[in-house]
Amino acid sequence: MKTDQIGKATNRVDGRAKVTGEAKYAAEFNADNMAHGFVVSSAIARGKIKSIDTSKALALEGVLEVFTHENRPGYVWGDKNYKDQDAPPGSPFRPLYDSEIQFSMQPIALVVAETFELARYAAMLVEVEYERAEFDTDFEANMSEAYVPEKYKSTPPPDPRGKPDEAFEKAAVKVETTYAHPSEHHNPMEMHASTVVWGQDGKLTVYDKVQGVQNSQQYICGAFGMDKEDVHVLSPFVGGAFGSGLRPQYQLFLAVLAARELKRAVKVVLTRQQMFSFGHRPKTVQKFAVGAAADGTLQSVKHDAFAETSKFEDYSEDVIIWPGVLYKCDNMELSHKLVSLDVYTPLDMRAPGGTTGIFGLECAMDELAYEAGVDPLEFRLKNYSEKDQNQDKPFSSKELKACYQQGAEKFGWSKRNPEPRSMKEGHNLIGWGMAHGAWEAAQQEAAAKAVLQPDGKLTVSSATADIGTGTYTVMTQIAAETVGLPLEDVTFKLGDSSLPKSPLEGGSWTVSSVGSAVKAVCQKVREKLLKLAQQVADSPLAGASLDEVTFADGKIYLSGDAARSVSIAAALEQNGGKSIEEQVSNKPLEAQEKYAPYSHSATFVEVKVDEELGTVKVTRVVTAIAGGRIINPKTARSQILGGVVWGIGAATEEETVMDNNLGRFMNHDLDKYHVPVNADVHDIDVIFVEEKDDIVNQLGAKGLGEIGIVSVAPAIVNAVFHATGKRVKELPITLDKLL
Repeated sequence: MKTDQIGKATNRVDGRAKVTGEAKYAAEFNADNMAHGFVVSSAIARGKIKSIDTSKALALEGVLEVFTHENRPGYVWGDKNYKDQDAPPGSPFRPLYDSEIQFSMQPIALVVAETFELARYAAMLVEVEYERAEFDTDFEANMSEAYVPEKYKSTPPPDPRGKPDEAFEKAAVKVETTYAHPSEHHNPMEMHASTVVWGQDGKLTVYDKVQGVQNSQQYICGAFGMDKEDVHVLSPFVGGAFGSGLRPQYQLFLAVLAARELKRAVKVVLTRQQMFSFGHRPKTVQKFAVGAAADGTLQSVKHDAFAETSKFEDYSEDVIIWPGVLYKCDNMELSHKLVSLDVYTPLDMRAPGGTTGIFGLECAMDELAYEAGVDPLEFRLKNYSEKDQNQDKPFSSKELKACYQQGAEKFGWSKRNPEPRSMKEGHNLIGWGMAHGAWEAAQQEAAAKAVLQPDGKLTVSSATADIGTGTYTVMTQIAAETVGLPLEDVTFKLGDSSLPKSPLEGGSWTVSSVGSAVKAVCQKVREKLLKLAQQVADSPLAGASLDEVTFADGKIYLSGDAARSVSIAAALEQNGGKSIEEQVSNKPLEAQEKYAPYSHSATFVEVKVDEELGTVKVTRVVTAIAGGRIINPKTARSQILGGVVWGIGAATEEETVMDNNLGRFMNHDLDKYHVPVNADVHDIDVIFVEEKDDIVNQLGAKGLGEIGIVSVAPAIVNAVFHATGKRVKELPITLDKLL
């Protein structure tokens, strides 16, 4: 009997569609009479539009309309109508609301024409006169005005524990330090796009690049006063998102507005430059005061974060929770303040808060370990925590020590000379560094539907997304194993707002949430199948309970006796030619409330730094992951590889540079915003540590999207220090900071 779909390295079920071009993305859907919109972006960072002249654009044959704040329809403009499922506290941005400019590159007009090329050319003819106002985009200059928000989007800082100030003063070894990272922008391959098809009945079919079709549907209904039944949102394939698609972006609003007004299909695709005009990982400065006993035992941790937000929303991330999750310490004080600037609201970006907070924390702890003369790995073992001190809850499972052991052994950590600048190879200084990390293994409520047809083909569906993570594949595996069908007889549908309710695809909770719902609905199908199988003449399963049978190979077996079985096909014949249909809504297990569920990682890095040129090569990475049950080792490894590559980028390349004289991100294209390419990526070893967790969810899977990145950048920074003796405290590590 073959029952091992879960845990089996499986090719992507949607792989062929993607490599052949059969898979269609938001901008690739077409309709009759399709018009094209092009966004006009503001040239200033703050002020008002004194006048906007669209006459030259409208004079071109084929230009249908130019929508601005002056001629936009009077839709529903209240704040609550623009709230989406990922909105932070505050007043959401509303495109074309009035003449006010709130940030550079704000959309101020939409030119709609018969072709994309014409719309783009006509957009160049729109003449705008501005009344400029003073603006603030200088983070450092405004840090003194940092404030505690009335409400956090993230977890509020926990109450202080113990006496951190007193303990710090008495500590034998102390480090006071500051770490910073710049703003970073998501750069998925697929630009944000929306194709809106208007129906004669006024109903809309919308193809959107988004991480939650039901979120886009909710947004459209709120902003345009439409009923849910009249808005159908589809997003079958997403070419990467990394958080950029959690909130509906402004091209969706503009495309819907134009389609409704013109009563025809309209497509709006943002340019690569415009991809830098919304949402980004916020610039963050972190201050640490950490103290330890002479043997490296932590005595005190103080961690203060200052992070960027917009003037109209209070965006925050879980930057400061990590000391209480990753280290045992009785004296701890954590704070998180916001610095409001004239920029668009920051946005969740792969492991939001974790990528930031763990970077600063793990570098500060590496400093402290060196001050104490303790090996960095030994330091972490000495201060190992068995519970989440922020919530005073034990972990549902924690195999971080196994991550240390297996990662260190694979890397060869025991051969490391601890002295900085002690390891050389020709003109290169060799550095070995390590860091560890965690990410919350959350579960959300989710629903799924299953239809088993009389021919034995199973279709399971939920309105979730696949942003390249492998959702199609792992959900198919879960359904196939649960019902006992071959993979090719199972189809999973997603990315359709009419499907059962699903949370946003993010936070590493999709397998945990949707996967658990898929398993639950397929278990319902099993129950019906067993009852039908027991109706077969002389059924060997008569009187058997679900616990006494196994579903595999298209059959239902008596467990332990493979000779006594009924085929699923024979069972379905008892159903009178009808399909079996089930739908469930699945919630997190109550037992989870007593525990802190987290995935964990330990990352070991080798760097080579050219002693004369200051160039940094990340030559070797070993990362060990404790992520619960691994549903598909092949797609799981890809998730971690992607996280490691992004960690290399965050540490050594990625930075969006703000010109405070203009209030604009200046390197808003892929020519000047640097991301890792093949030449930057060398040996990466991924280890999945065996971890059993019956509490985290019905599958025992913890999610892998975020845990792969969080400990990579600090491990690189720590390796660079070991190589050079120089501690770089502001990312990225560029030549000027080392020479």
